[in-house]
Amino acid sequence: MSRSTLVTATTALRFLYTVTLRRQIVVNDIIMSTKPRTLPVILSRDEITRFFESIPSLKYRAILMTAYAGGLRISEVTRLKVSDIDSQRMVLRIEQGKGQVDRYVMLSPRLLEILRSYWQIGRPAHWLFPGRFPGRPIEPGTIRLSCQQARRRAGITKPVTPHSLRHAFATHLLEAGTDVRTIQLLLGHRSLATTSRYLRVATSTICATTSPFDLLPQPVAPDPPEEPPVTF
Repeated sequence: MSRSTLVTATTALRFLYTVTLRRQIVVNDIIMSTKPRTLPVILSRDEITRFFESIPSLKYRAILMTAYAGGLRISEVTRLKVSDIDSQRMVLRIEQGKGQVDRYVMLSPRLLEILRSYWQIGRPAHWLFPGRFPGRPIEPGTIRLSCQQARRRAGITKPVTPHSLRHAFATHLLEAGTDVRTIQLLLGHRSLATTSRYLRVATSTICATTSPFDLLPQPVAPDPPEEPPVTF
C-alpha cells in the first residue's frame, strides 16, 4: 500500500480509539505512518514554451495555457464557465475551488486573446471547455492524456502533468520577485507554509546565495613539481 493509504488508515484508527471508544491506551501502540516530503520538479520557461508549441489542438492548448497562466488546479480549469471570464476587470473567477472557496486570479492579456480565438471557433455556451457529453465539462483524464502526448512531442524528459503547470506558475512568479503572500492568494492555499515550499525550488533564491566556500581566502598554489616525460 502507498504511504497515503497508511496515513489515512492510522489516522482513522486513532480517531476510532480516541474519540469513539475512548481507549487512549490502545492508540499508543498504533505506529503513525509518515508521508515523505518531496519537492516538485519544475519546468523551465523554455520547456513550458516547447510544451505549448507541441499541442496541435487549439482547445487543449487553451486549457493547459489557462492552467499555467492562472496557476489553476485541473479541477478548477475543467469547471470554468464562459461567464467566469471578466475581461473588464481582467480576472478569472474560480468558483468553489478546493475547500469550497471562491477566489479570483489574474487574466493574462495574452491568454485572453487565445481564449477569444478558441471561443470564436467552438462557441461554448456554458462550460468554457465542454466535454463529449452535452451539458458536462471536459473530463480531467482527457486533459492528462493530452498533457502526456505533448510532453513526448516536445522531447521533455521531466514528468509533466497539469499540476506541473501550477508548480511552474508559482515558482516562476517567485523568481520574478512576487512575494509569497500574493502567490498564496493566487493559488488558494490556506496555509502560507504550503506556499513557502516553492522557496526551496526557486533558482533565483537559491543561486543568488553565495556559497561560504567562495568566501574562503584563495590559497597561493605552490609551483608544480617537474614531471618526467611520458614514454608511452
